[in-house]
Amino acid sequence: MPSQGTIGDRVRGLRLSRRMSQAQLAGPDLSDSYVSLIESGKRTPTPVVARLLAERLGCTTEFLLHGIEPRQRIDTELGLRHAELELQHGDPSVAAERFGEIVKVAGEENAMLAAHARLGRARSLESQGKLGPAVEAFERLRREAAAHPERLADLPLTVALSRCYQRAGDTLRAHDLAAHALAQVNRLALTQGEIAVDLAASLVETESGRSPHSPGLAYVQRILSVNGVPAAVNRTAEIHSLWQASIAAAEGEDSALAVRLADDAIATGRPARMAFRLARIAMEWARLTAALGEQSLDEAGKLAASASEVFAKFPDRAYEHAKSLVVLAYVQLRSGDADKAAHLAQSALDALNNQASPVAATAHLVLAEVALARGEDNAAAILHSACQLLDALRPGLSAPDREVARVWRELGDLYGRVGAGEEQMSAYRRALETAGVRSAMVGVTVDSALVR
Repeated sequence: MPSQGTIGDRVRGLRLSRRMSQAQLAGPDLSDSYVSLIESGKRTPTPVVARLLAERLGCTTEFLLHGIEPRQRIDTELGLRHAELELQHGDPSVAAERFGEIVKVAGEENAMLAAHARLGRARSLESQGKLGPAVEAFERLRREAAAHPERLADLPLTVALSRCYQRAGDTLRAHDLAAHALAQVNRLALTQGEIAVDLAASLVETESGRSPHSPGLAYVQRILSVNGVPAAVNRTAEIHSLWQASIAAAEGEDSALAVRLADDAIATGRPARMAFRLARIAMEWARLTAALGEQSLDEAGKLAASASEVFAKFPDRAYEHAKSLVVLAYVQLRSGDADKAAHLAQSALDALNNQASPVAATAHLVLAEVALARGEDNAAAILHSACQLLDALRPGLSAPDREVARVWRELGDLYGRVGAGEEQMSAYRRALETAGVRSAMVGVTVDSALVR
């Protein structure tokens, strides 16, 4: 059965295969000129007309409108849902493969499903850290959204691109895209839902170092005010149970039930996903505002503590939990409670088993600041431990990493406070290198603001 191209292509292909004229297809109900307009793509048949044409052409209405039969369509819809579950609760690389397979199955005959599958694949690439291919995929989708707004919305693609460019080190492009998205959500007065929260997550990164009163960070603050950091319940076992039940239903050829179960699994995981996103925003907001000293430290502490409570309930979020503990330790240190700061920093290191990471290195920086505040003489040794942890990360850094660069810069600041000038200069150079700036200016004083 011909399935290529548009609705008009399918009508014409089926008509010719049945050796019918346009007048014969039109019958007593339609005009042959109207059939001609449909075949040329100048008219789209109404549901009533589509049913009439499908009956005369000997096909289903679903095939005529979408290019695939109902069973094939529901199987494709099910494939999309299982790929989405793989992305959210399984292996992103497997999800990328499954989304890619759906693109091939859907083809251009079912442009809507194909577009959503390409979007899923782009998100899977981003989740794997393959930022270059992810950016290419999102850019293609954004061009498609401009040409076919009925298939994809531009706003979530703009937010995703801003996030990817920021993580890839192109901060100017990331900032421009975030500003464009911010103008759209302000026009819509949008402060709730996934798009608003995703934009706030992007803005808290792209606006880092700016005043909390900048438009971007003001929007972040509004999102936190409206949504808060909701408590999260660990329903991972329930999600996987529903997912497996959906797979079993599909194997039993009960596709409709399989889709329903997959939808239930996705919906069950949504509250925790939103809580994670808002917790990350709150954690970064607490760190930024505490560093800038332009917001109540009590408020920053509450945000960091709320984030920590969310991540603590999920064993697979141990790294983010440790990160939230370090942010909370940093806030406590700024509040003058050195003992609590030291306890929280040590708890973070215990959670990480002292494995090399930016978070572990930052925890050591907090401990070094505590030592300085207490007048102890072991601050230099603690900073040396942080330096070793950062050095251990070098082989794995294949692209600029602003988080690691920031920790190198903070290490340089603290080396300056203990009077280790040579180590301070080395740390600042490493900060520039890690941020993507290669400097041969040996012996030249580096302004630490450059890597903020």
